Amino acid sequence: MSKSLTKTKLIDPLILALLQNIKVQRSKLNDLICMEIDPKLSNIISNVEGKELYIENEFYKAKGFRKLHIEVAEFSKSLKILHCVFFPDPKYDIPIFGMDLVKVNELVSAAIVDLSPSSKNQNLKYDHLLSHIDKSIFKSKRKIPVWGNIFSKNVFFASLKNESEKNAFCKIVDNYLSVLIQLSQNTSPDSDYEIIEERINYQKNYCFQQMKNEKTSLVLLKYFDKIWVDEYIKKVLFDF
Repeated sequence: MSKSLTKTKLIDPLILALLQNIKVQRSKLNDLICMEIDPKLSNIISNVEGKELYIENEFYKAKGFRKLHIEVAEFSKSLKILHCVFFPDPKYDIPIFGMDLVKVNELVSAAIVDLSPSSKNQNLKYDHLLSHIDKSIFKSKRKIPVWGNIFSKNVFFASLKNESEKNAFCKIVDNYLSVLIQLSQNTSPDSDYEIIEERINYQKNYCFQQMKNEKTSLVLLKYFDKIWVDEYIKKVLFDF
């Protein structure tokens, strides 16, 4: 697997800016190690006319995190996606970082970022750090979907209308990641089986709820059969 995303393709400037910021923040984690995955699932390319496709995945792990996943994708030269989830090791009291950007042609239809709780009262520990981040510039905030009860009250979800909003979203993502890094550096592994089990169940529920987002599978089903799509979603995007 390539250890550096987007070597083989020129990508969207906004996605590239976000990707660079995420990787800089990721590099601050301790014991960062690249994880090898099935090559058939790491780089997926099709040049069939009308069904052009490019997907590139990158996985790392680090102290406090069982999986750090970044996906860059482009479908039919129009739909561009940046997907990122950092799953914590359940032994550590760290939230789940999630970020998605969806761009259709030049319109950013969806931009979402959150530090989702991975245990019952965890968000109380970092709520104040997120609530002070300025989000007043955005004019088209979006409603959280019905399956989105996994998100914290500080989840940010909007369409981005201009360059100022795009730049502001990059700063918000950077701020959320800074909080995540701070939390990860100030925590030690727990040995209490009950709290670890609770965090495992929270991650399972996070993945289960994310799988209810039918838009993910509907896009992939235009290019792959259902068996492949189910495997990709369950093994690559939201593994338990």
